[in-house]
Amino acid sequence: MPERKPETTNSLRQRLHEIIFEADTPAGKLFDVALIFSILFSVIIVMLDSVASLQQRYGDLFFFLEWLFTILFTIEYFLRLSCIGRPLKYAGSFYGIVDLLSILPSYISLLLPAGKFLLVIRILRLLRVFRVLKLVQYVGESTFLQRALWASRRKIAVFLLSVFLLMIIFGSVMYIVEGPENGFSSIPRSIYWAIVTMSTVGYGDISPKTGLGQAIASLVMILGYGIIAIPTGIVTSELTFTKAVSTQACPECGGEGHDVEAKHCKFCGAVLNRE
Repeated sequence: MPERKPETTNSLRQRLHEIIFEADTPAGKLFDVALIFSILFSVIIVMLDSVASLQQRYGDLFFFLEWLFTILFTIEYFLRLSCIGRPLKYAGSFYGIVDLLSILPSYISLLLPAGKFLLVIRILRLLRVFRVLKLVQYVGESTFLQRALWASRRKIAVFLLSVFLLMIIFGSVMYIVEGPENGFSSIPRSIYWAIVTMSTVGYGDISPKTGLGQAIASLVMILGYGIIAIPTGIVTSELTFTKAVSTQACPECGGEGHDVEAKHCKFCGAVLNRE
């Protein structure tokens, strides 16, 4: 009997990993669906608790449900760590950090009551819905987008610097053309106007009154539409190909988004379970 304990432990750990991390099995899919509904319901409870009239009437119920979900999510978090070969690796991953942040606000609220409203961060956990709906290829696209952003970082940096210089120039010109009497009381305030106008936000709290100022504003508005499209083109040019992504989760670090034909985890190098 003592010799079979490690096998039993490994079998239990593999079964737990299959239920919690995999979406291809009936048990795994059921777990993920239940988790998604729990997350939605808990976030709704937090939002309703912020409504004063509802909080006065159902405050005790909201408090009970909030802690019920917090305890359940805490248990789930530690179960995830227990069935992973490298728990620290998973804890430092995106999903690991989100899972931790989804339960911390409740414990922080014991010291800072307003901290409980940070629980809405649990909504980020709904990203797991992609696995349940067989849409993991879109999750995998986040990796390609990250690589594209990193590859185009220098181009984007030059672009942002150019935009920043243009905003300084247009802000300074408008300060000279319009002056304090028309609301452009300083160069920084004029640069603020240039940022709002060029980004096409257009608050309208400052607007040019002179004909020349309005002509410059029109130029800035038109330029703003062109500027918005440039970063999209830079990043898109880096996204030249995509690959199919499997639902396989690494049994060691919990990493997802592996290629269909992958035999090893691209994050930690562990062997992926293949049937």
